[in-house]
Amino acid sequence: MIYAVIALVIVAFPFLVGISLSAPGHKGPKTDHFNGTQFINPGGIKAKGFSDVLRWMFSRDQGAWKYNYETSIGPKPVDSSTDLVVTFVNHSTFLIQWNNLNLLTDPVWSERCSPYSFAGPRRMRPPGIRFEDLPPIDAILLSHNHYDHLDITTLKRIHQQDDPVFIVPLGVERYLAQHDITKCVSLDWWQSTSIGLDIMATPAQHFSSRGMLDRDKTLWCGYTLTNGEQKLYFAGDSGYGDFFKEIGKKAGPMDVSLIPIGAYQPKWFMSPIHVSPDQAIQIHRDVKSKKSIAMHFGTFPLADEGQGKAEEDLILGLEKSGIEQKQFVIPEEGEPISF
Repeated sequence: MIYAVIALVIVAFPFLVGISLSAPGHKGPKTDHFNGTQFINPGGIKAKGFSDVLRWMFSRDQGAWKYNYETSIGPKPVDSSTDLVVTFVNHSTFLIQWNNLNLLTDPVWSERCSPYSFAGPRRMRPPGIRFEDLPPIDAILLSHNHYDHLDITTLKRIHQQDDPVFIVPLGVERYLAQHDITKCVSLDWWQSTSIGLDIMATPAQHFSSRGMLDRDKTLWCGYTLTNGEQKLYFAGDSGYGDFFKEIGKKAGPMDVSLIPIGAYQPKWFMSPIHVSPDQAIQIHRDVKSKKSIAMHFGTFPLADEGQGKAEEDLILGLEKSGIEQKQFVIPEEGEPISF
């Protein structure tokens, strides 16, 4: 009997953990992309399910990654700027300084993008800005609730230090409230808010979850920011779709776009939720971007392409497309780019 109980506990434990990690979902009326319980991608595209996850995990052919903490870290940023200054921290984290505001996108300073400090994808490069060197943060933009984009440990540190406003997709504010973060503005696609810059949430093709029972119960998005003269687009995390052309028509042309290029192999598994470098170039064109900056590469080994592969494929794709590399740059971590 005792062995049966132990076996039951062993089998049940992962499910109990998955249940405990699940975040609360959005409550609201049905829309064309919310069925009352779950959010829906443009065109109804779905991320792969559990059986496909197992198929991928047991057939992985991951390229090489090197743990590199010898890389240089950027200088301490200026306290503020009236001009647009963008500094790549790494992965999807940028410091955006503009109109005397300091904003962070999807800030992650933890060692792992995981619910645990001892397991999960490990950071292969240090953040390009030391946390203690950050200027006072006025606002944080969150694209969705995955661990490599919503790092609650980092968010709580910034909240306690600076008390910024959190701009989030629908439902994410309920999870933050569980951690006493309540200064939130939640947005649906195409909804806007103003904090000295006009910020609008834009569609993306992805999914959401932090546990086993909250799949797609909160929204995912990108953002556009404007001061009335210049426009910046942060694409968030997304697979490719025609909605990027719609973003270009409704909100473009963009002066600066922050576009993901990594975590795209194997294509059969990743393409619904992540763009390839070639698709990133198409997004650059779709949103009519004058200059784009690559992101979502080189930090966490999330997919099967090896370290450096996304950057190589982007350079090759730009050459084939006849686009100069200075129009779609691979940023150096910690180095500010002024516009």
